[in-house]
Amino acid sequence: MKKPLVMLLAGGGGTRLGVLVQRRSKPAVPFGGCYRIIDMALSNVMHAGLDWVGVLAQYKPLSLMSHIGTGEPWNFRGQRRGVRILPPRTGHAASDWYHGTADAVWRSMDFMAPLKPERVLILSGDHIYRMDYQQMLKNHIQTGADVSIAVMPVSPKDTSRFGMIWTDKKSNITRFEEKPAQADTDLASMGIYMFEWDCLVEALQDVVGGGHGNDFGQHIMPDLLDKKRLVAHRFGGYWRDVGTVSSYFEASMDTLNAKSGLDLMNWEICSREDTQLSGDRPPARFGSKASLSHVRISAGCKIDGTVRRSVISPEVVIAKDALVEDAILMNGVVIGQGAKVRRAIIDKDVRIGAGTQIDGRDKSVTNSQYAKCDLNGIVLVGKGTIVPENLRVGSSVVIQAALDENSFAGDVSAGTSMESTTS
Repeated sequence: MKKPLVMLLAGGGGTRLGVLVQRRSKPAVPFGGCYRIIDMALSNVMHAGLDWVGVLAQYKPLSLMSHIGTGEPWNFRGQRRGVRILPPRTGHAASDWYHGTADAVWRSMDFMAPLKPERVLILSGDHIYRMDYQQMLKNHIQTGADVSIAVMPVSPKDTSRFGMIWTDKKSNITRFEEKPAQADTDLASMGIYMFEWDCLVEALQDVVGGGHGNDFGQHIMPDLLDKKRLVAHRFGGYWRDVGTVSSYFEASMDTLNAKSGLDLMNWEICSREDTQLSGDRPPARFGSKASLSHVRISAGCKIDGTVRRSVISPEVVIAKDALVEDAILMNGVVIGQGAKVRRAIIDKDVRIGAGTQIDGRDKSVTNSQYAKCDLNGIVLVGKGTIVPENLRVGSSVVIQAALDENSFAGDVSAGTSMESTTS
């Protein structure tokens, strides 16, 4: 039996993550201090012993391509195994980019067909989870399924976010509905599909090639229901779609909670360290007055202030008398003396001036403008921005990337978006 070919969908724009995807694709967003979101899926593939992975890239792929490289951190190097970054393939027109998940896989047929797979495992590169794909493969073969879909229970309030699935007593899928407002089932598709090769080719030819649709959830699965055997593979572990600022923040906070089920150490997640130019990082250093509680601290950090319930990435500097609480600080962030950062996500290489207060709990002005972005009060500061000293930033503020101190005319009220005054 040949091992399944893996097609990893990593081309989505992830626009609901705001400035976090201003200069990178969603799967390339840092996570948990030392990782990126796509490391979860790649590590799952590695642990399953699968050999060939095609990574479908499209939106701002340079950071993602640099991170994956030859695939060496996940042991994807060798004559009979490897990872291939598949850049966007246009159609007849130069502007004809991927129109959906199924369309992306359809246009990658020239990569898949020469490998002559028996089965194809289709994954999303923007979920946080640890899954045994070998168990899914075993169940797929035992049930004689043409397609297996990984599913897990969700609460009724979340049905509108997922493809919802109905099954019979033998886990055969009898109904599939994409993002219904209400559903009398709690089983949601995780966007993980195991296809028999012939079934995949036929479905793509009929639906995508026939001009009837471009998405697996919306078009392929409903079309296959009456033609093929679709089986649900139930998953009971930790899984989270981090497609919004709020869900990304909550998953990051779960890394601090031993009872959450998210255990990056025991999951044995592999990644590529961004140290090509600087060499190995030194250990983290803590000053005599540093105070830490419920935190993830990475190598190369220098902490002289107070840190509570936060994820701190490599080479972060937190000066004395500074406070960081309920926050995510990405690589190279500098928090000035006496500054306070609460309920915020601070992207790479940001400098927060001394005495500045960034507080996602400060709702002195009613927030409405960014409710659609699911900020839930969280403050976002884009990559490389320099925030001046003694500034006050309130709840649900979005500060764009690469701003300098001259871009700030005064305190930033809750619910506003700080953009460059020179752009």
